[in-house]
Amino acid sequence: MDISGKTAIVTGAASGIGLGIATALAEAGANVVMADIQKDLVEQAAHGLSGTNKRVMPVRIDVTQEQSVLDALAEAERNFGKLHIACNNAGVPMHGTKLIDVPPADWEFVMGVNIWGIIHGIRHFVPAILKHGEEGHIVNTASVAGFQNRRGTNQGPYSMSKYAALSLSEALEQELEGTNVGVSVLCPGPIATNIARGARNRPDHMGGPQVKANDEAMLAERLATMGLDPKKVGERVVDAIRTKTFYAFVSAVPAAVIKARHRRIEEALNSPWVTHY
Repeated sequence: MDISGKTAIVTGAASGIGLGIATALAEAGANVVMADIQKDLVEQAAHGLSGTNKRVMPVRIDVTQEQSVLDALAEAERNFGKLHIACNNAGVPMHGTKLIDVPPADWEFVMGVNIWGIIHGIRHFVPAILKHGEEGHIVNTASVAGFQNRRGTNQGPYSMSKYAALSLSEALEQELEGTNVGVSVLCPGPIATNIARGARNRPDHMGGPQVKANDEAMLAERLATMGLDPKKVGERVVDAIRTKTFYAFVSAVPAAVIKARHRRIEEALNSPWVTHY
């Protein structure tokens, strides 16, 4: 797919992976709508990119709210016309607490951003791309956590949400077969971002901002030590769009752990209780 001259929207674009994706798309010649819940920060980020003669536009979005997603889409179409690329990237962490101790509000938050954010994007960005019949692409941000649960991190809620992102992407790819719209699921390993502080941007309707100093510090240290530059992730996304790559892994991936999980599933399929079809 030729990206130059196309219009893209990227959620969670104020920093981290989202900013890396927005930057790479802009450098590839796309018009980029940079959408984020942090209004001032996304405006600063867009100003930084527009200073390099890129066509970018900041909008505030709360991906947990359907109307906010619709408003961002309308703004994108008003300014740039047709939408061609949608990167449902906004995400928050949920690490450091055992499943039995996670309060309902925290479940709602991680599901609201990491799952409903993608659902809202599918429900509204995909039809906007399909309606003009030109080439398009959807990128949903999952994680290597969407293929396995990392032992010792108590990140069950986060992994659950990323398994959902993976499943939604696989289903969407099947449903879009025969169209001009491709699908990629971005599966990063550790990336040097500030996602560890994601709860500080928690919307008021989901309990408002929260600070979890210990959990944030542990996750932030791991990402800073092992994390790949988000700009490289943006380049990976651009390559996945151009080559129509579905599983877009990037950074350090626990391949042995993922393969072991798949072998365990295959072995379970050999049970006498199972009928193959």
